[in-house]
Amino acid sequence: MTQSLSPLQIIPVLSTDNIKRDLEWYEKYTGFKYAFGDDGYVGLQRDNLEFHLQFHHANEDDPVFPSVMKIFVSDIHTYVDEFVKRGTIQKEKLRMNTPWGTHEFGFYDLNRNAIFIVQDV
Repeated sequence: MTQSLSPLQIIPVLSTDNIKRDLEWYEKYTGFKYAFGDDGYVGLQRDNLEFHLQFHHANEDDPVFPSVMKIFVSDIHTYVDEFVKRGTIQKEKLRMNTPWGTHEFGFYDLNRNAIFIVQDV
């Protein structure tokens, strides 16, 4: 008999070389706020979303590797308006009706992690 999997959630972990700086940036530009952690690893939350930042020394032995994170939402326009007001993006970043069936916009954090806000069409 095969046992079925019941995943509970998935939490992206993004690299950083400066957790304190990035916590301030994420709160100002995305609305994600500190939830837990220390100077090496933190969790950020907004609504029912969560992701983590992990410190790396940004050297050959412990590099900062940029990642990509997509956050799916039900109403892209609410987020566009908010992120324009925050100064995170310009309204022209919104791409409507992409060939892969989404409305979306994206931006980079201070470590070159790409974050996309996406609505399925």
